[in-house]
Amino acid sequence: MTKEIDLQLSELANGAIQEKLNGELEKVFANIHDPNTPATAKRGVTIKLEFKPDENRQVVAVSSDFSVKVAPVEGVSTTVLTGKDLVTGKVEAHELKSAVPGQTYIDPDDGQVKTDVGVPVDVVEKEMQKNQQVIDLQKKRG
Repeated sequence: MTKEIDLQLSELANGAIQEKLNGELEKVFANIHDPNTPATAKRGVTIKLEFKPDENRQVVAVSSDFSVKVAPVEGVSTTVLTGKDLVTGKVEAHELKSAVPGQTYIDPDDGQVKTDVGVPVDVVEKEMQKNQQVIDLQKKRG
């Protein structure tokens, strides 16, 4: 018994359509396992087959087109502190590393105590001491 329409997707174009489908499925499953995408988002593969017959309606050119819908990579957010340097007047911006502006924290990478923007506190203290001028009030008495 022969089938009236005998077209196997896996055999069309010497298996090239199935090969392309497999490549698109790899993209879908890689996206499913990407921890930066929502786990339960829907993904999909669309296969479009176009049939273009000749004038005698006997020879039909079949072309395929694939489109993939994957979950978008989720964005991340952070907090930035900004202001002007009182000495230079230049605008500065730094990522807030601690939970609260002005709060120091212990950096988990190196164990150092750092400012809210990630500068080691001992470096800041050395800079402050270097720039600090001692005022001798006894000299001003006369």
